[in-house]
Amino acid sequence: MGWKMMNKQDRGFTLIELLIVIAIILVIAAIAIPNLLRSRIAANQASAVSSLRTLNTAEVTYATTYNVGYSAQLSYLGPPSPAGAAVNSTGAGIVDSVLAGTSNTSEKSGYQFTYSPGTIADGKVMNFGIRADPVSRGITGQNSYYVDESGVIRQNASGAQATAADSPLAG
Repeated sequence: MGWKMMNKQDRGFTLIELLIVIAIILVIAAIAIPNLLRSRIAANQASAVSSLRTLNTAEVTYATTYNVGYSAQLSYLGPPSPAGAAVNSTGAGIVDSVLAGTSNTSEKSGYQFTYSPGTIADGKVMNFGIRADPVSRGITGQNSYYVDESGVIRQNASGAQATAADSPLAG
């Protein structure tokens, strides 16, 4: 007789025990997921500020290297085209192609960067402004940022686009 009597220890989990485990997992997930989303937004915002610093430094480098003022387009800071061509004032190779984008916009880490060349005097772009706005406010980021030739990064947390009139970024 190959059959043996099954006692309680041999039967496995009951339906109630499985439901309790699932409920505990759901409670933990309900606590962890919003924290994960907030962490992702904070990381995207930190990346946007870092990218603005990089772009500001790239503009200063561009202006001193080519002696034509600041760039007329954001894409001028990127690699030359075609690939392997010598760097020049329309393909300076100072930032990567993602950050340089196309024309005057680029997108990175949930933020869209918009470049605005300023006044032109003697054929040179004398000033500029760069805005960083979340692609999807509340999901990819909360704050908007702005930097110009002064190098001061400004932020707007109210949901509007940041401008030169907003408060400087603390820290």
